[in-house]
Amino acid sequence: MSKGLSIHNANVSYGRRQIVHDLSLPPLPPGSLTALIGPNGAGKSTLLRAVAGLEKMQGVVRLGDLDLSAMSVAERARRVTYMPQNLPPGLSLSVMESVIAALRVANVDGIPLSGDACLREAFEALQRIGIAHLADQLLSTLSGGQRQLVSLAQLIARRPQVMLLDEPTSALDLNYQLKVMECVRSLVREHNLIAVVVLHDINLAARFADRIAVLRQGRLYASGKADDVLDPLLFAEVYRVQVRIERCSQQSLQVLVDGAV
Repeated sequence: MSKGLSIHNANVSYGRRQIVHDLSLPPLPPGSLTALIGPNGAGKSTLLRAVAGLEKMQGVVRLGDLDLSAMSVAERARRVTYMPQNLPPGLSLSVMESVIAALRVANVDGIPLSGDACLREAFEALQRIGIAHLADQLLSTLSGGQRQLVSLAQLIARRPQVMLLDEPTSALDLNYQLKVMECVRSLVREHNLIAVVVLHDINLAARFADRIAVLRQGRLYASGKADDVLDPLLFAEVYRVQVRIERCSQQSLQVLVDGAV
């Protein structure tokens, strides 16, 4: 059986309002980064939270031969980590303490790490993201962008099999957007992880994702490589805009918006 992450017939509702409709994705293999794109309200963040076990879902989520949807949230969190758009407010922890706290809940084997090991791994994660100089600062003193970087460090430190990231670049400047996506892609390649990332920036998705899944009104509209999925018709139907698609200097696709349809 495939070792990838697969989603089968996912349905998510809030009361009588259905957000995700019978959505399936083929196995996303280890060592791959998949971008979820689509307009506001398409169900991207809801689907990501459902895969993480944070939303009630009808359907099945599998990781290889493991049925994640049959696991408790705590069991699933040892294999699948979720990075929300924002850290919860009001946390009276330092940056280092917050990364150590994330480490302590992530042991797949259930064997607690020693204090020295926690400190070492937490510091390595902060260094990887480029924010080791913030280790002693309180989360409450950080900017929105800095807090997102701390969230990414927490996720990296836990060394999951699957990383679910909800708009990890939304509060970052252009330089850090590239650095964060390069870091995520590097981790995926080096550790053979599976990453699913919600992105609003189509050009970031085209540049960094191995596969793009397009959601529209809670349904899967298209899925595949950027070259196969991104075309002017998709943008007209899904985003209601007219676009031109060119290649940038990195040879990835670049979407230029000419106007609304």
